[in-house]
Amino acid sequence: MKSLWQFVWTIPLFFGTCSVFSQEVLELSKKCPSSHSVVNQKSVATTFPESGYPWKKNIVATVFWVGEKPTKNNPVPNDKSSWDTRWMQNFGGYDNPRARGYSSQYTPASFTPKQNPFYVALPYNDVGKGGTKPEAALVIPWFRTAFEKDGKSVCKGRWVAVRRGNRVAYAQWEDVGPFRTDHWQYVFGNELPKANINKGAGIDLSPAVRDYLGMQGGMDTVDWKFVEFYEIPPGPWRKYGDNNIFAAHQGMADRFVKMGGRQ
Repeated sequence: MKSLWQFVWTIPLFFGTCSVFSQEVLELSKKCPSSHSVVNQKSVATTFPESGYPWKKNIVATVFWVGEKPTKNNPVPNDKSSWDTRWMQNFGGYDNPRARGYSSQYTPASFTPKQNPFYVALPYNDVGKGGTKPEAALVIPWFRTAFEKDGKSVCKGRWVAVRRGNRVAYAQWEDVGPFRTDHWQYVFGNELPKANINKGAGIDLSPAVRDYLGMQGGMDTVDWKFVEFYEIPPGPWRKYGDNNIFAAHQGMADRFVKMGGRQ
């Protein structure tokens, strides 16, 4: 896991650097400022602009969970994720979608999760059997600042906002799906999700996200977008998980976000 300050010092580089891509990639890329300032207490608020990722609207969402067994509409078991062969063990157990804890915590009833219970899956994997996929460096907006080594995902753990009505939940990207693993044109571009047996679903949501948004049943329509960690407001998504920068650093990330004027 990157330390908090590794995350901090990559932020101005991301917003201060523009790369030249192909015409198709330029259409996917965000505009970014031509200059940046040094991170310090006086300038940090202006160093952290709105990330500007667009909302993807009216996307069919389905519910999935750590430890889910395969079914007709979900043929892949979820004891493993695309990026973690020991996902259920590392999470701490079976994320039972029916037996939930106190409503304000959004956790499984039987244990405290070791990872963030607010998680999603999106239909792109930046890593294949041969290592990091060739297109990843061109289509993933944060690739340049997040890349560490070939074969290590820069998508795993990324934060997203998910909106239903007037409720917005924040979650981390922890698996790949529904169904596809290669649809970067939707995840990072302007295409719609491909047709599938779940009414064209384009995002999977954990039980915690489902409950926070007030979804009834296992399918609904939501909006979603990527967000930077300094845009994450206080909420239950900050409380748990060694994969969660807010929980893992025991308040340092909270204080850093406050220093940036977000709260």
